[in-house]
Amino acid sequence: GTTVCAPSRCVLMTGQHTGRCWVRGNAGADNIEIQALRDEDKTIAEVFKDAGYATALFGKWGLGEATSPGHPNNQGFDICYGYLNQHHAHNYYPTFLYKNKERVSLRNVPEWENSERGEGWARERIDYTHDLIHDQAEKWLDENHKKPFFLYLSYTIPHANNEGTRGTGDGQDVPDYGIYEDKDWSRPNKGQAAMITRMDSEIGRLMALLHELKIDDNTLVIFFSDNGPWLSYGEHAGTATPLREGKLTTFEGGVRVPCIARWPNKVPVGRVSATPFMSIDWLPTFVELCKGK
Repeated sequence: GTTVCAPSRCVLMTGQHTGRCWVRGNAGADNIEIQALRDEDKTIAEVFKDAGYATALFGKWGLGEATSPGHPNNQGFDICYGYLNQHHAHNYYPTFLYKNKERVSLRNVPEWENSERGEGWARERIDYTHDLIHDQAEKWLDENHKKPFFLYLSYTIPHANNEGTRGTGDGQDVPDYGIYEDKDWSRPNKGQAAMITRMDSEIGRLMALLHELKIDDNTLVIFFSDNGPWLSYGEHAGTATPLREGKLTTFEGGVRVPCIARWPNKVPVGRVSATPFMSIDWLPTFVELCKGK
């Protein structure tokens, strides 16, 4: 959709490009009028809800605080659990997450934390939010799989903890480095690798659950990112090779990301598509698939 998270997610949710959609930049959660969807904005979740689907968001939102019309419950989601703004989402060990419009306390003890927005880093790390979010998503799926559903599982990993990077020098927050513990790498590189492996494992768990519930052949699964990698972030940087530049730029490296779609007997196995498309195309695609309006 664009080169940073909040407006890219607005493009995805509303099917409008950044010349038309309301959230056009990472303006900051302090200004809910420009950092939140409006009542008149129609989202993918509302399309599905109107078509009779159960709808849920687990993870990062970035399009409206608890008191704004842009909150997920006001934009078509039956339930949401996770982070409402991108600043809070930097923190993998915060003192709270949101369940719908209420704060849920966690056991982490902060070294420093913005009590209002939630960004910061922890001195005592107990509850890892990625694990909590994924577990809640699986629980919801198990309870709602017998009817049509739309699950927006918006992981935060492997994004660095920006505030933690400044405070501790190691912003790749993960409970352990796993198989990378003994590598002769820097801590940020070990952390990034461990985060990606953790995400891969969780997606494997999700696919196994779909199979166990006997709905994997009748579920469209889509995986992609909101923007390209951050190239100028020191040891925390990614790479968009062979594309030019990355996040924060409108060259291909900033907006062109991998996208995987799996839908047995609908999406051909192993096909690579060269057709240009962007995240504005998902909303009209989903309208057609669910016979919505």
